[in-house]
Amino acid sequence: MSSAIKTEQLSKKFWTVKALREISLDVPQGAIYALVGPNGAGKTTAIKVLMNILAPSGGQAEVLGIDSSRLRGDFFTQIGYVSENQEIPEWMRVGQFFDYLRPFYPNWDRELENALLQQMELPRDRKLKHLSRGMKMKAALASSLAYRPKLIVLDEPFTGLDPLVRDQLIEGLLERASEATILISSHDLAEIESFSSHVGYLEQGRLKFSEEMSSLASRFREVVVTLAQATAVPAKTPESWLQPAAAGATFQFIESRFDQERTSAAIQQAFGPVRDVTYAPMTLRAIFLAMAKSSRASA
Repeated sequence: MSSAIKTEQLSKKFWTVKALREISLDVPQGAIYALVGPNGAGKTTAIKVLMNILAPSGGQAEVLGIDSSRLRGDFFTQIGYVSENQEIPEWMRVGQFFDYLRPFYPNWDRELENALLQQMELPRDRKLKHLSRGMKMKAALASSLAYRPKLIVLDEPFTGLDPLVRDQLIEGLLERASEATILISSHDLAEIESFSSHVGYLEQGRLKFSEEMSSLASRFREVVVTLAQATAVPAKTPESWLQPAAAGATFQFIESRFDQERTSAAIQQAFGPVRDVTYAPMTLRAIFLAMAKSSRASA
């Protein structure tokens, strides 16, 4: 499958601060790719480099087959871009805003525009400055979908929005998913988990992993081992065991490379015969927290 976005050793420095550290990322065409990570991880910086808002300090990035440093002018008619701090001409009415944008996009679809305005309950005669923050985000998204872009880039679109508005935004996105690649950064992990096909985890400018959501979910498990007697955390545990902890006769950890046969063999090697072992699937939020806590503990 060809790539909608591809980076190789992409770096960005601000004076002595390394915001991005040799990121190699591959977003397949047609994917709904979630870029997650704690505040300051580099998500917004990565998106701004991809969109040619910032110049990279090193490495390469391609967007829709074009070097990101060459993105300008007409090429942006293929990309929809919405950020949490989106600036829109608030003195305009909603209808005027769409009238203003329409001539810039040769593929603008008036029928789709009308459908989006109706779906997102956007009144044409209301001034943008009189809309709530959620309604402004819906206007920004609708204006970025109406010309049927090949790539939709969303930077923290759900921050501070109520659940109903989030649902409307997601519904609008999913209806376009069959004809576009979507790159979305967000802290709203529960929402992302419900519809993303791929996920990448950024931390301190480094890409810790990038894979299909189903693959990530299958390799993380919360493991609880019940022993015959009280135990302590072994002096040495496999690198894939995160946050090992012991309490009485119970030992628990998070397995980040789960394979039941291999994991069971590692438990047997560490403890010998055990009374019971349980393997519980984890949500994306739980995986995110486990990665973040493990990184802090090893720092």
